[in-house]
This record gives sequence, C-alpha cells and structure tokens, in this order.
Amino acid sequence: FLGQADPSGPLAKLASATNSQKCIRAGGKHNDLDDVGKDTYHHTFFEMLGNWSFGDYFKREAIEMAWTLLTEVYGLDSSRLYATYFGGVENDDSMPADLEAREIWLQYLPDSRVLPFGPKDNFWEMGDTGPCGPCTEIHYDRIGGGRDCAALVNADDPNVIEIWNLVFIQFSREPDRSLRKLPKKHVDTGMGFERLVSVLQDKSSNYDTDVFESLFAAILEVTGTEEPYGGRLGDDPAAGRDMAYRVVADHIRTLSFAIADGALPSNEGRGYVLRRILRRAVRYGTQFLNAPKGFFTKLVPHLVSAMGDVYPELVAKQTLIEEVLADEEHSFNRTLARGLERFEKIAGALKESGDRVVPGSEAFFLYDSMGFPLDLTTLMAEERGLTVDEAGYHAAMTEARERSRADRVKGSALAGGLGGRLVLEAEQTSSLAEELGVAPTASDAKYTWRRTHGAKLNAIFGGSNIGFVKSVEELTKRLSEIAMTSGSSAPARPVFGVICDSTSFYAEQGGQVADTGRMYVDGAPLDVLDVQIFGGYVLHIVELHSDEDTGDRIVVGALVEMDVDYERRALIAPNHTMTHVLNYALRAVLGVSCDQRGSLVDASKLRFDFAFNKALTPEQLQATESEVRHQIDEKLEVFADVRSLSDAKRIHSLRAVFGEVYPDPVRVVSIGVPVDKLVNDPENTAWDAYSIEFCGGTHLNNTSEARAFCLVEETAVAKGVRRITALTGDLACEATRQGSDASVIVAELESLASDAQSWDALAMRLPQTTHMLDGAVISAPLKSALRLRLSAVADALRKAQKAANAERTAQASSAGEALAQAAAREGRQKLVTVLELGTEAKVATRVVGQMHSAMGGGAAAVMIVSCDAIKRKLIAVAATDGETVDASKWVGTAVEPLGGRGGGKHLQAQAQATIPDGYSVEDAVQIVVKSAEQYVAA
Repeated sequence: FLGQADPSGPLAKLASATNSQKCIRAGGKHNDLDDVGKDTYHHTFFEMLGNWSFGDYFKREAIEMAWTLLTEVYGLDSSRLYATYFGGVENDDSMPADLEAREIWLQYLPDSRVLPFGPKDNFWEMGDTGPCGPCTEIHYDRIGGGRDCAALVNADDPNVIEIWNLVFIQFSREPDRSLRKLPKKHVDTGMGFERLVSVLQDKSSNYDTDVFESLFAAILEVTGTEEPYGGRLGDDPAAGRDMAYRVVADHIRTLSFAIADGALPSNEGRGYVLRRILRRAVRYGTQFLNAPKGFFTKLVPHLVSAMGDVYPELVAKQTLIEEVLADEEHSFNRTLARGLERFEKIAGALKESGDRVVPGSEAFFLYDSMGFPLDLTTLMAEERGLTVDEAGYHAAMTEARERSRADRVKGSALAGGLGGRLVLEAEQTSSLAEELGVAPTASDAKYTWRRTHGAKLNAIFGGSNIGFVKSVEELTKRLSEIAMTSGSSAPARPVFGVICDSTSFYAEQGGQVADTGRMYVDGAPLDVLDVQIFGGYVLHIVELHSDEDTGDRIVVGALVEMDVDYERRALIAPNHTMTHVLNYALRAVLGVSCDQRGSLVDASKLRFDFAFNKALTPEQLQATESEVRHQIDEKLEVFADVRSLSDAKRIHSLRAVFGEVYPDPVRVVSIGVPVDKLVNDPENTAWDAYSIEFCGGTHLNNTSEARAFCLVEETAVAKGVRRITALTGDLACEATRQGSDASVIVAELESLASDAQSWDALAMRLPQTTHMLDGAVISAPLKSALRLRLSAVADALRKAQKAANAERTAQASSAGEALAQAAAREGRQKLVTVLELGTEAKVATRVVGQMHSAMGGGAAAVMIVSCDAIKRKLIAVAATDGETVDASKWVGTAVEPLGGRGGGKHLQAQAQATIPDGYSVEDAVQIVVKSAEQYVAA
C-alpha cells in the first residue's frame, strides 16, 4: 500500500490475492478484549477470510464479487443482507461521502437497506497513522422473515451482525492527522470465519458452532465446573458461568497461537497485552467456574488436537506453549492474591470512612496492574454492599490510552528537521517511478570492497514537507521559507536524502547497520550519515561536509563518486559472518529448536536472539564458543550466490528467520561449501555440517579473517527467548587477554587461601576481585568458571577463618579470665584490657561476662576492647554492677573520641566505632582504652 515493498520480493509482484489469516484484536485502535465473553460474537482471536487488490480492481468489482459469493455460492438469503457505506464528515472536504459505493449497492439492494454511517463505523484506519480509506460493510439478519432491521445495523444487536468489511484503501493518515492520497487505489476486505460459520450453520452465536464445541467440552473436563456451556447472557450465576466459558475458550486460542508465532507475555508492548489476556482468562475461570490452579495450561493439548492439523505450528510449539502458560499462570496466582489483598484494604478503608464507592482510579489500577476486569471488581464490591465509580474508571482508562497514543505519535515522528521526515512512502516511491522516471537503485556494488563507485544523482529528497527538488540550492531556499514562516532558523548544513541510479553503500536491513562514508557530487563532498531502502529505492541520508560548502554543484543529473567507510565495514563484516556461524553452533549444541528471533550486527559487536526456554549452562556456552572458534581456525571460505527462491528452499539444513519474507531470487550465504554444490544436491544430509542461510548482508571472504571470537554475555530477552552478545577481531582479542589476566588473579587468590599468613590480604582482595570480575568484558563461560573458583576460595577462607577465630577466641577467653583472676587477687575492681576477639559483639559479651564473674562480680567493672584491622572497626564491651559504674555510659564515653556510639543496659553494654582516616589501628585502640580508664578513675 505504501509502495515500500522490495521489488524483488513476492509481495511486489502481486496485483491481487485471497487469503485466510490468523488475527488477534486485543490492543490499540482495534481492541475487542473487553467485549469478549459479554456477548456471543466478539473474539480476540479469529480467522479472517480476505481478498486484496493492489492497484488492480476497485469498488465495483469488490462489491460484485462479495455479492456473488454470499448469495450465489454460499446461498444466503439476499433479503437478510444490508450494506453500509461512508456517509462523510460534515464540513470536512477531505472526507466526503462515498456515494460511488452507494450507487453500486443500489444495483443489488433497495435504498432502505443501503445505509450511511460516520467514520467510526465506515472509515477504516489501521492505527494512528498509515493506509486508510472508506469502507462498506455487509450485515446479516439472523432472524429474517422479511422484517426491517435497518435500525439495528451497527447497534450491537447479536441478531444483526457484520459479516464482511470491504475497505477501499485510498489515503495515508499522516502524523499531523491529515489525509494524503495514495498514488494507487487498493482493496482490503475481511470476513470473519467464525461469524460466517455461525450463519451457514444457522446458529445464533459464533460460540454455538462446531468451532468451539470441543474446547467447551475440554473446559468442562479440566475445571470440573457444574454444568456444560449453555450460551446464556445476563446477570444470574449460570450466565456468568457461560461468560467464563467464552472468555476461557477465546483466550486459550489467542495465547496459544501468539506464543506459537513467537510472541510472549512480558511487561511491555504486545507481551503486556498477552499477559493481561492470560490473567483475564485465569480470573474468569477461577471466579465463575471454580477452576483449580493450573487449569488453563491443561487446555493446550485439547486445542492442539482440534486445530493442529490445519495449523502445524501448534503441534511443533506445544511444549513451549505449555511451559510459558504454566509459568505465567503460576505467577498470576501470586498476583491474584495481592490483588485480592489490595481490594480488601480498599473495602476496609471505605467501611471506616463510611463511603460506599470504590474510586475509579483504584478499579483501573486493579484492572491495569492486577488483571482484574471491571465486572469482577464490581462483583466483589457488590458482595460487600459497595459500588464502583465506573465513570472514574473509564476516565482513568481514557487517560492511559491518550498517554499511549501520544507516545506512539511521538515515536513515529522520525527525524528530518524543517524538511520533514526522511522516509519514502507511497507518494514518494510512486512519484519517483511515474513522474520522475527514476528506476529502483541498483545495489549489487554494495558487495564490492575498497573501490570508489561511480553513479548518477537521480533525485534529491528534502523530506516529507518539501518533497523532491532539483538542487540543494532549491532545497536551501525552501528550508529558508519554512523557517521564516515557522519563526525558526534554517540549518547551516541541512540533512537531506539522495537517490542515485546505483550505490556501493549497504542500506540497513537484515539486522546489519547501514554503511557510512562520503560521496562527492561533481566534487562537492557530502557525509553519508545513514542509508535506508524503501521499495527498492536506496535513500542516502547526507549532509554537507562543512559549513563553507554551499552545495551549488549538487543538482539532479550530476555525477557522483561514492567512498564507503570500508574500515568501518571491515569491523561489521566479521560480526555478521560470525552471527551465521553462531547460529549454526547453537543448533549443533542445543538442537534444531533454537530458531533465530532477531539479530543486530554493528561495528562493535554482534547480538543474536534465539528461541530457547532456559539459560544456557556454562558447558553449553563453552561448547558454542568453542565451535565458533573452531570454524575460524578451519579457515573456511565464505560463498554467496543468488538463486531462485524455490531452488534455495530445497537445500537441506538451510536456516531462515521465522516470519521473514524473502525476495525471489534470493541470496544464499554458505560457509565452507559452494552454493552450486548445495543447489545441485539439495537433499544431501552432509549439509548439516555447514552454516547455510538466506542473507543480503556483507561478509568476510574467509572465516579466518574474523581472527577471534568471544561470547561475552548470555541473557533472557523474554520468556522463551535468549540473547547472546559476542565480539570478534581486536575486541575479541582484548576480551581474551582480559580473561587471561583475570585467570591469573584468581589463581593468585587460590594460592593465598592455602597460607594462613595471607588470609587478611585475601579477605581484602576477594571483594575487589569479585567486583572486577562482574564488570569484566570476557568470555562468558570463562567468567562462569572463574566465579565458581572464587566461590570455592571464599568458602575455604570462611572455613579457615571460622576455625582460626574459634581458636583465637578460646585463647583470648583464657587470657581474659587469667587477667581477671590476677586483678581479683591484687584487689583491683576496675579492669580495661585489649583482647583479639574481632568485632563480633556476641562473643565479646560472653567473654566479658566470664571475666566479671572471675573478678568476683559485685562492684567489679570490666571492659574489653577489640578490633578488626581490615575493616577498621573496633568494639568496646563492658560488664558492671550497674551502680558503681554504669556500663552503658562507660562504653559510650570510651568510643566518643572516635565518633562511635554505644548502647545497652547499665549492667552490660557495647559500643562500636569506625576508625577515622589518619588514625592507625593501634592508636585508635589506645585512645579508647585511655578514655575508658579515665572514666573509672574519676
């Protein structure tokens, strides 16, 4: 529709098409989630039958074919059919009534059954921006009998339903909400399979057809609920039970198909929508069907059995679907408890205040954060004699939607300055092809290296506000005019787009970032900042090289010399080639189930996302890294050739990205075996030993050119999706060197652990080394191994220190008792001594108590001062009779010179202090001892 399809891809070659597709309507503009269950015809997942025209047939043909299919092929009673058309928007010339569609329909239906409606019902838009246009809907009266149902069309009556929507794509909605005419007119129709089945089977509801029979039986079985599905609506408990049947049946379909297609529950975007759908299903099943925990996951085998023959991806991904749902269901059961607890607090607070209305903001929080639908919150409120502020709830929801819409609009406003967005859409690609006569850009030269490429400048694009200009001089003039009108300043060096007849620059695609560099237009230098491709046209995003450049020589038709920054590309290429090798290595280590989910290749790293439901073990990481390094050492040649898509797809062991649409012909990149051999013997199982992929990126000639590979990180992206980050070349060599250095440091600590004299030094170095290792960019399997070794060192040190401390404590305890006994013999009642007990107050308290008893108790006063030289902390612990000397005041006075603090009772107390900078440990201890002695001597 927007003219951006790859000219060599299958979509660009289609003039018309028919299809059946899986659809989910649960977010954004087209959101049926909150209606599912409440009536008998809404779904979040459904199958859509459609026919399409891409600039081929239009309104008359689309309406004629729809009428023929419904009345002649399916045999529907034409007296039950109604058609709607777009009635226009008053005082808006950009959105006139679609009288053409009306006149066509009057050939088939009487005037009373051809009805106009506004944009809400009959102007279809895919979202806030993008292709759109008026539509005509076909509605069916389930009851019939010659009655007049015109007033029930689009009135949410379950017996008068829309079955087919014919959309006439004529416009593109822009970010500023204006409508821009598309250069060609298209048709996009959609007829809901489930609704059509209900009509053909003469059922009053989609849910009464054989599409849902087996699922309802499964729900009855796994929940153990009282009654089978009865199709009821209303407020009584039986109707609530049937509503839950519909919710659970619909939502298990939505979630299973979404997960099978690679979408997973998470906290943002589509993943958050899926999480809310799951919580809604579990909540309804629990609340209305008394379903046990874990019931939802048990429905998956039944769904797979019912639909797996038509949709084999359900069979292939059944285990993943069950694992994801079980994990999410278990998690929500915990959230559910928190939500109920929150509601109880709300209800309790309302009861105390005498209020009877649950605030709308609280109801929305329960919905948005806890997954509680409004009707559930209302039901719980009614049980407690409360009501819910539904107006406040809907206001909070509207506010949240507006914030979301504002974020999307802001995100879609691509950079481009005063000239507007530097994006080629249908208007621009059509103008290039039909008005300017510019052919798509020849880009084969992007695979050449270290050559200046000659080309011809075919078009200059100033942005969506300006369009195409003939020269930079004209562009500068137009920008100045816009600046004057808007009250802003025109840029000294404008950023604009350049399209040439051919290019040696690689445009961003397939996960690989774009080339940068410089081009010279009739000698005038332009810095190439980015390169994008739209509908076969390569758009070079450029700016004048310096403020002194006027750009007067940059005109359409001028000759261009292109100098790609090949030094930068030389950093990107090994990362791309090693991404292919990594993909192969993961398959070899983990099995064929680890499908690629995405990648990013730039000058500093490669990042690879793949399907796998748990973290890789250190052994798996090591095996993967070793396999990639092995292929570098093997010095394998990298082959690339273009072949027909049908021939290429036959190659055994070829890896393709799930959901990707590939051009025909397609480029095959093979590492270690020529493409000719693969095509000539496609089913040879020997190809299992090689990396073979579809790819249009720039690569090395030989794996040895990567020099080194280092797998530095493996993390989770979402449930069931892992991400590996790796380095090649100099950065990999540096990571390897740092890994060797870290290994040496860990080995040094291991040697210190066996020497008691080095334990203090080891205790200081262990946390420093652990911190260093956490932040080190080194091999992930090596880091894991070093962490295990450090953990073993720490364990050994703890055990050794524990034994040494026990021995030291015993010795200090004996020495303390001896000192106390000596003081008692000498008749001294006051004793301050230093013992090596560390800073564990519990141990020192026990010893000081023993010493107080040894001195005869009573009026005796004993204080122990002990320190930890490594931590630079000390403690003072005292035991007294509480009358002659107050223990609490005594220890507080002792540590006061160091800024310490004490606490306890007058009979026994302890204080601690951190030794300030500038004091030695010995000096600090003596200061405390002296302060303590002076206190009892006074």
